[in-house]
Amino acid sequence: MSLVLVLVLMLTICCGSARQALASNSASAFVQNVVYSNKIAIFSKSYCPYSLRAKHLFAELNEKPFVVELDLRDDGSQIQNVLLDLVGKSTVPQVFVNGRHVGGSDDTRIALLNGQLQKLLDKI
Repeated sequence: MSLVLVLVLMLTICCGSARQALASNSASAFVQNVVYSNKIAIFSKSYCPYSLRAKHLFAELNEKPFVVELDLRDDGSQIQNVLLDLVGKSTVPQVFVNGRHVGGSDDTRIALLNGQLQKLLDKI
């Protein structure tokens, strides 16, 4: 293998890793921005019945969450990896209210029933 080919191969591998790191950082920044810039944030998949249930729950409360449909985004899998690092789960939905992680669909419903969701919604 020629020296030039080896250098090109090394640059390709290095730049590929750099691109991956940048994508990961931008996905992380995106998640942080969504969570802390919106009263309600839901990371969802458009076809998921559990995500639909969480979105309906907020609609019944006359709340309008900011919804990120991971399956409709090119960086959806990277965002899902960030969520795994952040909350320990990569399943959808993942619901955040006023910057606090509520959990998935069942967790959100339980929080509604025990009054915790309303307390989070009332925080300013």
